[in-house]
Amino acid sequence: MKTPTISVSIAGLFLARFADAAFGVTTKANSFSVDTNAGLLFDVSRSTGDITSLLYNGVQYQGTTKMTHINSGLGSSKVTADTVNGYVRITIAGGSQPLTQYIVAKPGQPTIFLATHITGEINPGELRWLARLKRTAVPTGWHGDVATLDGCTAFEGKDTFKCPNGQTRCKMYTSDRFIDDQVHGVTGKNVGVWMIMPGVAYETSSGGPFMRDINSQSGDDQELYWYMNSGHVRTEPWRFGLHGPYAMTFTNGTKPSPNLDTSFFSTLSIQGYVPSSQRGTVTGHATGIPSPFQAVLHWNNTQAQYWTVAAPTTGLYTSPLMKPGTYTVTLYRNEFPVAKDTVSVTAGATTPRNITSTESRPDVVWRVGEFDGQPFELRNGDKIERMHPADVRMGPWGGNYTVGKSTPGKDFPMALFAKEGGPVTVSFGVGAAQAAAETVLRVGTTLSFKGGRPSVKVGGWTGKDPGAPTLIDSRGVTRGAYRGYGDVYTWKIPAGTLKVGTNTLTLGVHGSGDAAFLSANYVVDAVELQGPRGADSPSV
Repeated sequence: MKTPTISVSIAGLFLARFADAAFGVTTKANSFSVDTNAGLLFDVSRSTGDITSLLYNGVQYQGTTKMTHINSGLGSSKVTADTVNGYVRITIAGGSQPLTQYIVAKPGQPTIFLATHITGEINPGELRWLARLKRTAVPTGWHGDVATLDGCTAFEGKDTFKCPNGQTRCKMYTSDRFIDDQVHGVTGKNVGVWMIMPGVAYETSSGGPFMRDINSQSGDDQELYWYMNSGHVRTEPWRFGLHGPYAMTFTNGTKPSPNLDTSFFSTLSIQGYVPSSQRGTVTGHATGIPSPFQAVLHWNNTQAQYWTVAAPTTGLYTSPLMKPGTYTVTLYRNEFPVAKDTVSVTAGATTPRNITSTESRPDVVWRVGEFDGQPFELRNGDKIERMHPADVRMGPWGGNYTVGKSTPGKDFPMALFAKEGGPVTVSFGVGAAQAAAETVLRVGTTLSFKGGRPSVKVGGWTGKDPGAPTLIDSRGVTRGAYRGYGDVYTWKIPAGTLKVGTNTLTLGVHGSGDAAFLSANYVVDAVELQGPRGADSPSV
């Protein structure tokens, strides 16, 4: 009869322990311990600001060898904790770095709210939140196994791996466009750990709506990231000020909503925080974007950036809440810029502003692909975000394409390399009127590496080298990137160059560099021949 008594006692102690649990922060010898009163208890080092424990529903998720922190940890820092208006606020002044990190807890939510304020560039050139979690507890990374390193060996730099089956892995392959990336995470049995970037979390980042950066990596630890700034295909300078609020939250595995309320930050005296009442909006119609392309609007200046997508039928849009100031606004057809304007935003006001595409529409004899700033409709374009060009699952590079017979997704490569795959030849027919006219060859690119740009030859005519584009000092297409500055090149082909019947365009690469896929290269957006259309012209 003693056994039931012991069981009741243990159960009572268990219930009493959790009945006594309450929201708040406790100071320990080496850490501040925070109880969210929602199943999540976490500890923050009093000397470094690292998160050293992540206990959720009784399970420890924090890795054992490296901690969770901003960048790779700040080292010795000034760390303080207090309770402000019912919320726990931990403030970390980052030693020699021009950085202040805020960690905030809200009663009844298993969420670590975060904000990062910087006054200068961070050494070594990137700004990220990095959670190092027990992989046994959350084994599944973002986008599955694209950054799972088990049994794989680094073959390009220290971050790109090849596996015994010929597949490739890289943490860059977990990235998504900022405009799409409001929630990402890692998961396990009945659990998910998620980064949430609500509202204006990206406003002080750099790179615009189509920038992509690392989200996770599955190695010894399960690494969960949110990148605010980096040198990965960097196209503009850093912005300084407050990054966030953003958050790391725990669930039963279900992906959380991106609509996370962070308005309570206005009560916490967070450096650089601008409440909704001190912001304004822009609204209007974006027109001239044909279906099925998205009409994307992007506002930016040296202090902030914002974006939205106009309604597909009406073109109606309303911007996010923006800091007051004057902004350049760019209208994109998908990711291809088609109009620019400027607009001033006033706190507490809505500014009306319409914008319409200024893209010219000359007659086109033929076109391969679409001028939309994306290579996805071309061969290997459906794979390039998640694997290396050398991956065994990739199709060939270079090749031959016949206008009117070939299929872009099967026969025209989404990138060309100076020392891998060779050029692509495009065979096309013209009639007498087209042969007698001056025509224009137009080649759109979305990203260049090591100065790679198109070389063109039609019959005995060779187009002039357009010169190297602006250099982006970062590997691109081999790490899943397809977008940089985006350059469009045109050549006037003299009348009489084209011959009645079949003609051949040879499209290659100016530039050299290292071997194979690290040689000069560029990503193709689209290729078209502009000129008078004849009865035998293919549809475009």
